Amino acid sequence: MTLKRLVLLPLQVLLAILVIIDELARPIYGPLIRRFAALRLVEMGERAVAGLPRFVILILLAVPMAVAEPLKIYSLLLLGQGRLVQGLLVLAVAYLASFLLIERIYVAGKPKLMTIGWFAWLMNLIDWVRRTLLDWLKRTPVWAMVTAARSFAARVVTVFRNAVSQRRGESSRHPSETDSR
Repeated sequence: MTLKRLVLLPLQVLLAILVIIDELARPIYGPLIRRFAALRLVEMGERAVAGLPRFVILILLAVPMAVAEPLKIYSLLLLGQGRLVQGLLVLAVAYLASFLLIERIYVAGKPKLMTIGWFAWLMNLIDWVRRTLLDWLKRTPVWAMVTAARSFAARVVTVFRNAVSQRRGESSRHPSETDSR
């Protein structure tokens, strides 16, 4: 193994872990985000945020982020101390805040936020770094694992949804109905 590969290996493993976690969670949090965004109260909130001045939107974005991001680090400390339940609970709350609150504020205020020069530059840089790292990760053998994990998670969610909907269908049948098997 070359020195370059040895140095890049921890970065590759870290990125793979983050991507795997994201890919495994996406089938779960994607529908949750869509349902949350479709709530009338959330839509009204997004319209209200979109009507605010850009620096007020920036503050609204910064406040929950200033709480959620340190909570993610704190959850890792808890996990590192072997406090699995507390660490996972704090991590779930932090990610839930990120997915549901911060993302909705960002989506609603993005057009105005992107008129702030340094903010637009920073977001473009973050997007470029993310795309570059993801492109690099896709060229590694680890990506096959990520793809397989994502497919597996999607199948598990589909089986679970089918089982729940089938169970609901059975429980909604009238007791006098009989099977014709």
